[in-house]
Amino acid sequence: MAGNQRLICAAKDLVDGEKGVRFTVDRGNRPISAFVVRFAGKVYGYFNECGHVPAELDWQPGEFFDDSKLYLVCSIHGAFYAPETGRCLGGRCRGNGLKPLEVCEHEGNIYLLEAKSQS
Repeated sequence: MAGNQRLICAAKDLVDGEKGVRFTVDRGNRPISAFVVRFAGKVYGYFNECGHVPAELDWQPGEFFDDSKLYLVCSIHGAFYAPETGRCLGGRCRGNGLKPLEVCEHEGNIYLLEAKSQS
């Protein structure tokens, strides 16, 4: 694995449709909440910001999925997002979805692939 990467967690810490792992990303010289989840066997990362209102998605730390375990849901107003794309599937979208982060799974760990624009 090449380039700048930052360890987020062990791969075993992410179970399909279960709790995500929160972490922070420096953006514009300030820390921004972010998270990773596993869905359909793959790992996805996003900034922990609803696409509609400036609020974190999880209703309890790491609780991003709805009861069906098929969608990410905003704790404030219930907007639904596709875990694999961050696209809003229901709610006051106005074309806004989740902002993705580039993450990967390698040798039993989950990494954030850091871009220069994030720091």
